[in-house]
Amino acid sequence: MEFIIITLIKLGVVMAVFMTTLAYLQWVERKVIAHIQLRMGPSRVGPHGLLQPLADVLKLITKEGVVPPHVNKLYYLLAPFVAVTFALLAISVIPFGDEVEIAGYRTWLQLTDINVGVLFILAASSMGVYGIALAGWASNNKYSLLGGLRSSAQMISYELPFTLAVASPLLLVNTLSLREIVRAQEGFLFGFLPNWTIFQGPFPQIIAFVVFLIAVFAETNRIPFDLPEAETELVAGFHTEYSSMKFAAFFMAEYANMVTAASLVTILFLGGWHPPLPREWGSDFIAPLIFLGGAAICFYHGLNPARRLDRYTLPVAGLVFAGIGGVFAFPAWKDALLPVFWFCAKTGLILFLFIWVRGTLPRFRFDQLMGFAWKFLFPVAMANLLLTSLLVALT
Repeated sequence: MEFIIITLIKLGVVMAVFMTTLAYLQWVERKVIAHIQLRMGPSRVGPHGLLQPLADVLKLITKEGVVPPHVNKLYYLLAPFVAVTFALLAISVIPFGDEVEIAGYRTWLQLTDINVGVLFILAASSMGVYGIALAGWASNNKYSLLGGLRSSAQMISYELPFTLAVASPLLLVNTLSLREIVRAQEGFLFGFLPNWTIFQGPFPQIIAFVVFLIAVFAETNRIPFDLPEAETELVAGFHTEYSSMKFAAFFMAEYANMVTAASLVTILFLGGWHPPLPREWGSDFIAPLIFLGGAAICFYHGLNPARRLDRYTLPVAGLVFAGIGGVFAFPAWKDALLPVFWFCAKTGLILFLFIWVRGTLPRFRFDQLMGFAWKFLFPVAMANLLLTSLLVALT
């Protein structure tokens, strides 16, 4: 009974945090790109535009959902459901932290652990292509069909280097369980270098890390591989005929896939919830110092406001940051929260990279995109896998 109750609590917390993250990831993306392009970004709805995601959700929920008369209605409605379902499914096996004690019961910060967790995520991400293919075909529109076809070709092509890049670090850790993969990266090499797979011998997986990152950009349809959204060419591609929440479902799936991909990068290559520095070097103090530093910055700008509301909003944000930093002063809470902090920090950096690239690089042409996958990325991933296999067998 305790197991069921704790699992339901974890499910509620994970879904609440995950769905909130998806909503505010869009706000963060708009703000970061606005800074890159010297613009304001969302600023009207709530302080600093913080209520903009809520306004967008309300707008999409209340907007009329138009179903064109010429579509295949069953598959037209099924496509966004398939895309969202498989995008959300993968988060169920992601371990966010170490084992903790809740009301005297020991549990992992993970909904469930299966011994083939990596294969489960690969299978769930591969099924997402059916949502895009169905959307393009069921729309009964030549632009949507072309967009769905080339999006499907893109995702299927980049799955090959994606999977080969995943296989390389698995040869070093010798397990498919996500929890065990993180455990295999515990400790430090030479006393200071993290024992992550990008540094592990006999062949550090830096090449696999770069290949995986590039393939993830293509798998999640992000710039410079966002051909599904090449509106100047295909009138928004496979989702041209979608509106209201059906339209939003595809973007929810995209952001969910981004979070899952960033989490998988963290687990496979960056040590999961393990810190980048030894405890003797003060890694336990980095998290509270970051939050307390953020609080100090908020208080300073609140006392020297650039805008009228800043004198009220920034001190409140400073108190929130100071409170979170103070939580790490309690040993029992610190041991449970530090792994979560490191996991979220690494995942957040990967998500920031997604946004940074979007504000920096132009879009590939479709022939360039496919040629890059088959003529460069696939051979590099294959060579890296074969070399890793040979060195692991010899050592």
